[in-house]
Amino acid sequence: MGLTKQYLRYVASAVFGVIGSQKANIAYVTLRGGEKGRYVAVAACEHVFIWDVRKGEKVLILQGQKHEVTFLCPSPDGIHIAVGYEDGAVRIFSLLNGESNVSFNGHKSAVTVIHYDGLGARLVTGSKDTDVIVWDIINECGLYRLRGHKDVITQALFLKDKNLLVTSSKDSFVKWWDLDTQHCFKTMVGHRSEVWGMVLLNQQNRLLTGSADSELRAWDINYLQEGEPKVKKGKTLLDDDNDEDNEEGSCLYIFISYYIQHCKKAGSILREARDRVVSLTADAKARVIACHGNDSVLELFTVLSEEEVQKKMTKKLKKAKKKALKKMQERKQQSRMVERMLKDEIIRLTNLKASAKIRWVDCLSCAGGELKVALLLQNNTVETYSLRTSDKTPTANKTARLTLGGHRTDVRTLAFSSDNLAILSASGDTVKVWNRSTLQVIRTMSCEYALCSLFVPGDRQIILGTKSGKLQIFELASGSLLETVDAHDGALWSLCLAPDQRGIVTGSADKTVKFWEFELIKDQGTGQKRLTVKHTRTLQLEEDVLCVKFSPDHRLLAVSLLDCTVKIFYTDTLKFFLSLYGHKLPVLCLDISHDNTLIATGSADRNVKIWGLDFGDCHRSMFAHDDSIMFLQFVPKTHLFFTAGKDKKIKQWDADKFEHIQTLEGHHREVWCLTISPSGDHIVSSSHDKSLRLWERTREPIILEEEREMEREAEFEESMAKGDVPVVPGETQGEAAPAGKKTVETVKAAERIMEALELYKEEIRKMEEHKYACEHAGKELPPPKPNPILVAFGKCFIQWLLYIYSPALYSTGIHFGQISSNQMLLSVIDELRVNTLSKVREIRDVMGFNSAALQFLQREIESKEDVMFFAEATGRLVEKKRKRRKRERAILTIA
Repeated sequence: MGLTKQYLRYVASAVFGVIGSQKANIAYVTLRGGEKGRYVAVAACEHVFIWDVRKGEKVLILQGQKHEVTFLCPSPDGIHIAVGYEDGAVRIFSLLNGESNVSFNGHKSAVTVIHYDGLGARLVTGSKDTDVIVWDIINECGLYRLRGHKDVITQALFLKDKNLLVTSSKDSFVKWWDLDTQHCFKTMVGHRSEVWGMVLLNQQNRLLTGSADSELRAWDINYLQEGEPKVKKGKTLLDDDNDEDNEEGSCLYIFISYYIQHCKKAGSILREARDRVVSLTADAKARVIACHGNDSVLELFTVLSEEEVQKKMTKKLKKAKKKALKKMQERKQQSRMVERMLKDEIIRLTNLKASAKIRWVDCLSCAGGELKVALLLQNNTVETYSLRTSDKTPTANKTARLTLGGHRTDVRTLAFSSDNLAILSASGDTVKVWNRSTLQVIRTMSCEYALCSLFVPGDRQIILGTKSGKLQIFELASGSLLETVDAHDGALWSLCLAPDQRGIVTGSADKTVKFWEFELIKDQGTGQKRLTVKHTRTLQLEEDVLCVKFSPDHRLLAVSLLDCTVKIFYTDTLKFFLSLYGHKLPVLCLDISHDNTLIATGSADRNVKIWGLDFGDCHRSMFAHDDSIMFLQFVPKTHLFFTAGKDKKIKQWDADKFEHIQTLEGHHREVWCLTISPSGDHIVSSSHDKSLRLWERTREPIILEEEREMEREAEFEESMAKGDVPVVPGETQGEAAPAGKKTVETVKAAERIMEALELYKEEIRKMEEHKYACEHAGKELPPPKPNPILVAFGKCFIQWLLYIYSPALYSTGIHFGQISSNQMLLSVIDELRVNTLSKVREIRDVMGFNSAALQFLQREIESKEDVMFFAEATGRLVEKKRKRRKRERAILTIA
């Protein structure tokens, strides 16, 4: 029997390079009674980072699992934070220790909004699946699911002192829900496009909504007082519409209105931006409103109190009187001039200009009239501002900016140093060098748009190839740019270090491959020697060059061209050797094995081909990814290689057996590149989600059959979660529904319930047959043997009986609507009610009597024979051994 080839598993080690993901909002949080407005929470892919904006440090990480974070909401007491995920799950973390003990799973797609009620006991969530779910945090269960919207939920707000909920959606509707009866009692249809956000103002008597235009619409809400009837006569479609009150923005009466007397449009506030509202929020006291569009300007409005409005109206009235006396106008016209309008109650505070486009905003009112604003920008940056709302002309001052821990644009190239300790990452404007062990930035240097990079032998300098065709040489000790070389006339797509470490080769879109040698020249400014590159040879080709690679023995040079082929040349003479053709789209990446026998190519046609370098024959073509393959590299001194694709996955392959070994999942967007350390123990990858991920090789072996089985199980679970089958069979699609979700766990639980019911039927049948046999024989016969499952369950008939009762009661509650509508089952339900109560009382009495008897016997035996039962005696024996070992260690220490 031959030896089995062993593969070692790579696992995720860390996520770095991301300051704040764009998919989830930013929120102010409080840590251990700390300063108000000092800490902000942002999403970082599947994790949540808590940043100290004053120090610019990461103070807490709330560890996620697999799916990306989509929404954050701190609790009213500031101790917890609710986190929504891409798969529809919601987890509640403690900000004291960063642990999560409560999780909810009810949505089928991404959570788009989360909101607590005033007491922090309930949670409402909205999702892309158009459902709204209300959760009970204390009992850790879902209360109900509210259906009615036809598009993504954009906001959901509880009303204080009223058991009402208001929701908005991209279907252009705002709905009011009565949570006592779980139904929608009012739908506002005054919007012409999507409703992207809303806030409640003036002690929840006014609703402000943001839509796809430049208006912020305000609606006055009049609630029914206590004692007023909840059914109120209003206008119908048959009523006369020629009344004086029937104007645009007038009362929108409905025939039956619960809690709300009427809801009318109070006016609009015009924004300076012309595009849609991206984010609309208010501070905790609803005194300051912040909104922005797809630009870098944040508009701040303040809501005046009733006293401030009255003072303003008094001044306005005085001015109107003076003007009326001068013009001798009528009194009627004078009253119109001082009419109270929306702009008298909500006034523009100031505009805040950020350094880039704004994605999310959060506001916090502090003591002394100070307003703190936190912005999450679209370029992976967090900025905080502070201003005084009491000033006549408030001016926003920038208080912090978090930029050091990440790039502003996507990282397009990565490289490892020769000692495996430093990582190079370069993007469209900066190049950073990281410490692999601490994941801290060592150097940050400005550069042009980088496409490829490497460490110069000795790890003291780095070389970048840019989109403009230049080579940039940096010195790491000083962090300075040594030289910029105009290498090519087109984008420099690839560069490779020569095996003899004396030079490099570059390939460009100008259809040339150029060879360069390292040189030390005297710097004219400092007089010291510095590194430069000298052009030695040029290979002219007929197509754009996408990738170049030396063979480890320096004998061959592989060049990938835009015509979907790979040309192999002799390095010394540059004569043509082989042409590898077969890909349907251009080859974007390639690599050669350490023993010069194999070359692997990855293409935009999603295939990987493995070729022999002796004759250029294709050993195997494998369908590797669901999208373009962006990067490929062999693990040093092996025939194993990794590929990265636009399908968000990184895969490991065996080039000898042509097998897929494992898939590294973690990135949430396209993976642009990866690099493998010289030792092969670490991998770093970069993605469009702005994150860099570090993967480590463990000592755990991989069994391929188990890997495939795990992949099939994961696919089955995902398909089950996406299914439209209701949780409860026969469930009607009404406004209210259970808050459950069909998962593997729920399916297994349902199967266990059905198994228990079948077992119960079987035991009842055995008991009836035994009773009939005893009556027929005229004597007591031996009882039938119990089912082995019952013996394994607990060896206790009472426990089994209680377990049977619980599925029976659960099934009755689930199907109560269908059962109560069937007249034939009413007598069965009544009999079940009576028998259940009596049997539960009987079981309780038996268990109490037996427990008391056992305790009495235990005391009698211990007092007479002076012995302990096994459990307590074993515990004392362990304690004696622990004390003896402690005493022995103390003696040895003294000696």
